[in-house]
Amino acid sequence: MRMSLLALAFASSTVFANEGMWMPKQLPEIAPQLKAAGLALDPATLTKLTEFPMGAIVSLGGCSASFVSPQGLVATNHHCVYGSIAHNSTPENDILTNGFLADTLDAELPARPGSRIFVTKAVQEVTDKVIDAKTAKLSGKKRVDAIEANQKALVAECEKDEGHRCTVAAFYGSLEYYMIKQLEIKDVRLVHAPPSGVGKFGGDTDNWMWPRHTGDYSFYRAYVSPEGKSADFSKDNVPYTPDFHLTIAKEGVKEGDFVMALGYPGRTNRHRLPSEVAETFEWSYPNVVQDYRDALDIIARETADNKDAELKYASRVAGLNNYMKNRQGMLDSFADSDFLERKKAEHAELTAWVNSSRENKKAYAKDLVAIEKLLGERHSQDRTDHLLDAAAPRLLGTARGLYRLAQESTKPNAERKAGFQERDLPRFKSFVAAMERSFDVGVEKALDLHDLKKYAALPKKQRNAAFDKVMGIKNKMSDAELVALIDSWYSNTQLTSLESRQALLESTPEQFAKSDDFFVKAAVALYKGDLKREANEEELAGKIQQAYASYMRAKIAFMHDQGKAVYPDANSTLRVTFGNVKGRGHGTEDGNAWAPFTTLRGITQKATGEGEFNAPQKQLDAIKAKQYGDYKVESLNSVPVNFLATLDITGGNSGSAVLNSKAELVGLAFDGTLDSIISDWDFNPANTRSIQVDHRFMLWQMELDGADNLLKEMGVK
Repeated sequence: MRMSLLALAFASSTVFANEGMWMPKQLPEIAPQLKAAGLALDPATLTKLTEFPMGAIVSLGGCSASFVSPQGLVATNHHCVYGSIAHNSTPENDILTNGFLADTLDAELPARPGSRIFVTKAVQEVTDKVIDAKTAKLSGKKRVDAIEANQKALVAECEKDEGHRCTVAAFYGSLEYYMIKQLEIKDVRLVHAPPSGVGKFGGDTDNWMWPRHTGDYSFYRAYVSPEGKSADFSKDNVPYTPDFHLTIAKEGVKEGDFVMALGYPGRTNRHRLPSEVAETFEWSYPNVVQDYRDALDIIARETADNKDAELKYASRVAGLNNYMKNRQGMLDSFADSDFLERKKAEHAELTAWVNSSRENKKAYAKDLVAIEKLLGERHSQDRTDHLLDAAAPRLLGTARGLYRLAQESTKPNAERKAGFQERDLPRFKSFVAAMERSFDVGVEKALDLHDLKKYAALPKKQRNAAFDKVMGIKNKMSDAELVALIDSWYSNTQLTSLESRQALLESTPEQFAKSDDFFVKAAVALYKGDLKREANEEELAGKIQQAYASYMRAKIAFMHDQGKAVYPDANSTLRVTFGNVKGRGHGTEDGNAWAPFTTLRGITQKATGEGEFNAPQKQLDAIKAKQYGDYKVESLNSVPVNFLATLDITGGNSGSAVLNSKAELVGLAFDGTLDSIISDWDFNPANTRSIQVDHRFMLWQMELDGADNLLKEMGVK
């Protein structure tokens, strides 16, 4: 029998303190470290995703959240519901600026189309069903297709339980697979969001920085049918009753206290090869940062005198700013480090270990060589595709997706490409609807012009001939000619209207082919080329998957020989990270950048009355009057706002419940510090700090905003 990878990973109890995004089932294996950090509970009681407290933790499909009442009230970050706030905002009722509070259930607002709350109901290992004996013998695209077919079959069987969303997630470089079954709550409503001067206080200036004074919290509510089933929005729906919800701690944390974050981290890259590190930090991230910076400048210029357009792009701007600063912070950290050299040295040690015995060499050597060659091919392909992908207008992407959906819909559901099955139709409908409040023709034309100028300036042999022909791109076009070309695209499309986009959702391939819409015609003409490109990518991906799995198998065995435990890279599944409240320096005043807590004093020091530091006057008055209520901390002589901890988090952890040693809610994770975000790739225990909104500030601000109904519901009052 094969030794399970998790057992192999924990053959030794050696673990680096505070490092690791652990699967809940792994927690008993690191019990000594958890106890040493201060956990008061038995780690064995925290292992089940469907029991307390894990059962109270939910995913928003990109952010984390948690149930905090028996009536389906969900706490998460303000920036995680930002799109829903913006979607419900108009120039006449700007709740993005002013905040929102529903005094009753009837006053709660539908979230942005496509918003979801995913509640885990079951978890099962399915490795042998995904990589069965037949699949294990395949390579290239045939391997990709077989894995996808096995995953789709498992998902289809799981989703016979209507209203559930099932996912087959890969761990350890696709060495292990787990089926995760989640209740998909589709009726999500906005309950409460503080003013942007609280929820986004400090804006992009303070993003990834410390000290912080951001009230990054908001609330959704989950609704289901009267029978308790997943259902689309309806006035007849009722609040969902979760099996478990978190209790709000009566006491807050202090420096040195144990904390753990429960959430859905998106992606880390701790097990990547040196060539991947070099490609990412020397080419990919620099290009991404420049692309984001350019897009932000264009959007700012085009929305400067258009409040409606500004609101439409508010969520996109927030996201672009966040990612741009994140990637630039990583680049700065990389430039000042020896990360790549260390990575090369580690890989050299692994290679030497593989070649140290006949058994190791037979098991791993071939794939260790193959993976580097294959990754080189992928890096070359990515560079070639970068400008071509950027040059495709947003409406072309929409038309391409909907035409692919129409083509796949002619097949039996089981044979359709993943992402285009019947289970995916609601996602397409939500995407089409959400464009109403996230798309402006003037802004998109300006973005298109910028991208098209870069693409058209390439030598003809570096461009895609089929794309050029369909889009009307010629050599040496002037700026005026490019503007005229783009104008012609939008003059000959109806996809700017919701009705036209919705009609395409119901169209057949034959109806697409007869369309006179420019973007639809372009999507049809490019379809065969798109399929060919996809097939080539999958052929390479299949080879990489096979070699990468062998590489990870070798690395786990190698680390085991060194007495090191191995946790899998983050993959958007539920993880637990633990640590302690800890600053990076001494002192208690906000002027000390690395004190563990910030306080209300820092808000008044930063407040300017405008822009990113436009704190509400009501809040400033309360601070001036020292109206601290029950939330004053004597040692701080104020109310704590944010706090630092040594939690190992990343994107996707936004909104994660931060619990104390007794599994009570004491805060919400929302950020990290700029010099430590490279920990996605290279964990640094000395620098890594997560930033949390303290639950005492959240409750204080909610009282100030009159959210007594919610405080009572959460058991605070």
